Amino acid sequence: MEFLISIATGFFATFILTPIVLLFGRIFQLWRVLPERRVLVYTLFGKVVGKVTEPGLFFPIGHFGPKALLLPFFGKAYEVQTHIFQSYLRNQLVNSEEGAPMGVGIWFEGFVNDPEAFLFQNSDPLGSLKANVSTAVVKQLSNLKLDVLLENRDALSKKVREEVSPTSAKWGFAMGSTYIRKVAFRDNGMIVEIQRKVVNRLRQVTAAMKQAGDNEVALIHSSADMRAAQRLGEAQAVRPMVIGKALADIRRNPEMAEAMFKLLDLQATLRSPGKVIVTPAGDGKFLLNV
Repeated sequence: MEFLISIATGFFATFILTPIVLLFGRIFQLWRVLPERRVLVYTLFGKVVGKVTEPGLFFPIGHFGPKALLLPFFGKAYEVQTHIFQSYLRNQLVNSEEGAPMGVGIWFEGFVNDPEAFLFQNSDPLGSLKANVSTAVVKQLSNLKLDVLLENRDALSKKVREEVSPTSAKWGFAMGSTYIRKVAFRDNGMIVEIQRKVVNRLRQVTAAMKQAGDNEVALIHSSADMRAAQRLGEAQAVRPMVIGKALADIRRNPEMAEAMFKLLDLQATLRSPGKVIVTPAGDGKFLLNV
């Protein structure tokens, strides 16, 4: 009997009493679980009574006292996300000092640091923030020189952030990084004209580089030819002296000189374009007629 009573008690507590307690606690908001990067702002009779910023399980009655029992009936809890958000605005129209229509893309990030101002100072705070950033871009970047728009993006991004930060703080935002990511031309005719000029300039630079290379090669060839001519001239000037010295050394030995001159005579005869006729001279000898 005791066993059956225990089973019935456990069944009643698990499947009947527990859902009733949970339903009662949810209706009267006796406890809540707050995720990370969230803030709960409580209002009672239209006035802010407090906020909860620490994530985890909490009990409103421990934060607000007995008036927490009135919150489910006469109050409201607003949940605000405080994580870092990022946004990118494309093709913000800006005119340069030269009159060129430019499209500026700006990226920015921020987070909610004042949930009460975020909830009650503006009906659409995020949309107003984007509009404020767009206005700051037009204000800070209009009528600047084209080279400044294209090159000084860091300085211009800081100016936009300084312009937006005071207003965004009134709406509960804290501005983070702000950066101009893209500056582009919007007029197709101007884009085509710039492309044509860039192509022509590249052709001019390529032709100039090629001409400079050809000039350098020609200079190297001229220098090499000059040095070769100098060396050949020196060799030709020294050649008679070398040959004369060699011949003088050979003349000291008559037999060697005679044999050498006969060999030279034979080589000259063989190189001659005339006909060479060999005839017998008797006694087993032959005559060489040219």
